[in-house]
Amino acid sequence: MGHGHGHGHATAAAANRWRLAAALALMLGVAVVQVAGAATSGSLALLADAGHTVADSFGVVLALVAVWVAARPPSADRTFGLQRAEVLAAALNALTLFALCGFVAVEAVRRLLDPQPVAGPWVAAVAAVGLAANVVALLVLRGGQRDSLNVRGAYLEVMGDALASVGVLVGGGLIWLTGWERVDSLVSLAVSAFIVPRAWSLLREAVHVLLEATPRNVDLDEVRAHLMRQPGVLDVHDLHAWTITSGTPVMSAHVVVEDGRLADAGRVLDDLHACLSGHFDVEHSTLQLEPAGHVEHEGPCHA
Repeated sequence: MGHGHGHGHATAAAANRWRLAAALALMLGVAVVQVAGAATSGSLALLADAGHTVADSFGVVLALVAVWVAARPPSADRTFGLQRAEVLAAALNALTLFALCGFVAVEAVRRLLDPQPVAGPWVAAVAAVGLAANVVALLVLRGGQRDSLNVRGAYLEVMGDALASVGVLVGGGLIWLTGWERVDSLVSLAVSAFIVPRAWSLLREAVHVLLEATPRNVDLDEVRAHLMRQPGVLDVHDLHAWTITSGTPVMSAHVVVEDGRLADAGRVLDDLHACLSGHFDVEHSTLQLEPAGHVEHEGPCHA
């Protein structure tokens, strides 16, 4: 005996699609300015910032494609549709950031050993333009970054761009005032050092979802205790919780009830689902009602 509540397939990232599109337009504009500025000034920091922005833009493109793919309806082969595409895109974004940081670090060390001429005023001016655009993009994405892992990935990427622009702006000013060109390489290394832990955090969250681990905000012992307090419930076993994609937690369980309550199974299930959705924000759950003693007839995979 099972029961599940119907649910829509619009994901958290889909609701924020316009934010991703607006941020992408801003980022592409910034990348063009940064590449032109790097070519004019000879700055590695600007070139690294441009590469970072292009990589982030690619990540936002992936996020938008993932939103479109995830919105496709489920089928007999994929009963939850392709909502996991959003999480895969977030993981790929993180890996792209790791690769970019590695490239920048190697090039920065090379330039520390062999400094190249850098035009400080150009660097500072281009960094200021990039910073202004990144701040606007952050404001656009801020409203959706807590709801969607994909939007959060884009938010972190733009934040990294903004802080990189601050570093490049400071570095350009120092080169302009002091003529110390190694500042450009040091700023590049600092930007990479800032990005790596944030990329790791994003990758860890994506892997957590892909491994179908229990959502971090769900305590299964507390869930079991709430279900056990429902009238007629004797035991709860085979309790599982996982996340399909951002904002879509799901849960399943076997619930042992008193024999007399099985005759009113519909009401029991309604009460149990109300408990899960009201206390734990789980809108999709699959519950199997069982009479006392039925667990003895289940296979060893049940616990």
